[in-house]
Amino acid sequence: MEIEENAALIVIDVQKGFAYEFWGRRDNPEAEENMAALIDRWQETGRPVVFVRHDSRQAGSPLAPGTPGNAFKDFVEERRGRGAGPEVLVTKTVNSAFYGEPDLDAWLKGAAIEQVVIVGIQTNMCNETTARMGGNLGYDVLFPLDAMHTFDLAGPFGWTRSAEELTRATAVSLHGGRFARVVTTAEVLSAA
Repeated sequence: MEIEENAALIVIDVQKGFAYEFWGRRDNPEAEENMAALIDRWQETGRPVVFVRHDSRQAGSPLAPGTPGNAFKDFVEERRGRGAGPEVLVTKTVNSAFYGEPDLDAWLKGAAIEQVVIVGIQTNMCNETTARMGGNLGYDVLFPLDAMHTFDLAGPFGWTRSAEELTRATAVSLHGGRFARVVTTAEVLSAA
């Protein structure tokens, strides 16, 4: 695997509200440690970092603007503004970081960035949606599965899936569908 010198790390929705009981049981307890390691490597090497924040419009959401849960988790906030490379904050109200402000696609293209690495919360929601759109827009998308997490989820017909099952389904869909290359944090760190 090769990591381009200007590959962008997209850190999605690593917000305090995702630590609340509101969401239920999660997977991958090492996710935050892996996210931090990738942010550190990107900042040390002067590569661009995109921090994405979800500003929920849903009543009662722990991610609503003006609530404590809307803020980035401490390990992310402590790293913002510390890198040698370009950095941007994208705010969004939907799943895809490509539908936020400022326009992520325009920002990436303006910097001639063709490769992105997606980390954050939630694996099967905003991360997967952003990866799918990134793939459709022609980016080389890397998806380090151990640098993100999700939660158990109930669906239609009384069906439920565990966070681990949802993570596996996302990995198979993205990788098998060629939207993204599903990799590990260790592989990305070693190539970067």
